[in-house]
Amino acid sequence: MGNGRWTVDDYTARAQMKAAAGVDTFDYSNRARESGDLRPHQTLDPMNLTTRESRDNAEHPESNAIIISLDVTGSMGRVVRGIHRNLPQLLELLLGHKFVSDPQILFSAVGDATCDRVPLQIGQFESDNRMDENLENMVLEGGGGGQNTESYELMLYAAARHTDTDCWNKRKRKGYLFIIGDEKAYSHVRRAHVQRCFGTDPQADIPLSQIVAEVKERFHLYFVIPGGASNGNDQTIIQFWEAVVGPQHVIKLENPDDTSESIAMTIGLNEGIIAPGEAQNHLADRGVHKSVVDRLLSALGSMFAGSKS
Repeated sequence: MGNGRWTVDDYTARAQMKAAAGVDTFDYSNRARESGDLRPHQTLDPMNLTTRESRDNAEHPESNAIIISLDVTGSMGRVVRGIHRNLPQLLELLLGHKFVSDPQILFSAVGDATCDRVPLQIGQFESDNRMDENLENMVLEGGGGGQNTESYELMLYAAARHTDTDCWNKRKRKGYLFIIGDEKAYSHVRRAHVQRCFGTDPQADIPLSQIVAEVKERFHLYFVIPGGASNGNDQTIIQFWEAVVGPQHVIKLENPDDTSESIAMTIGLNEGIIAPGEAQNHLADRGVHKSVVDRLLSALGSMFAGSKS
């Protein structure tokens, strides 16, 4: 996947068409919830998944894989809506500043495999407006088990064992994986959950530490805690993710609306395209309000004292 080019005109036209028809952006989710027939949209269903591919092509000769994994439990669905609403800002920052060449973005959604009916949804790596559709096709189940744990490890498993990226294969350049959530992962990728979601058998449970190590071989891994999240200030959850991904790879935001900008700026900083001291000017030049700039600098300012990882 990864052909075509994303344009704000196509994004706007699609949004206007839905608005004119009185159709919610996440109409598939609404209809699924109303009918009680909760299942992943066919474009996001991980069952029998082989590989999600990020490939070079004539339009994108130096592709770079970016995964944005969204928690859709509880009230976190508003973050998914915010990401969709802010796609123009995300793509404009990535492409306008050339933070990374030829980004191909895969959106996924995570629930809780112990109790949710749709615990995992996985799109394709896209360069064009099909990424908008992947977001719009998500089921915002709003479930979760209430025990401060969600199945983030299933997305880590998918990234480690069900993706294939030319940025790594050809250039040994890591992609990016941003997990957006506010709870802990389970201690293991459970064999039963893989069988249920993917239809394959890993033969045994896989320790979280092992699957994280596999992901880190090919991806820069970050955990983003949106502002206003139910457990956003829970120090045990923050410390959990600092131990899993590293303190500099946990991004705690004051406002959930800053999520897209934080992802773009993290990539730009990590790629060395901009220095932390230049971030304010880059954001201001793109019309980002000073209050947002201040929040982002506060969230990202201490992350890049060391080298890339």
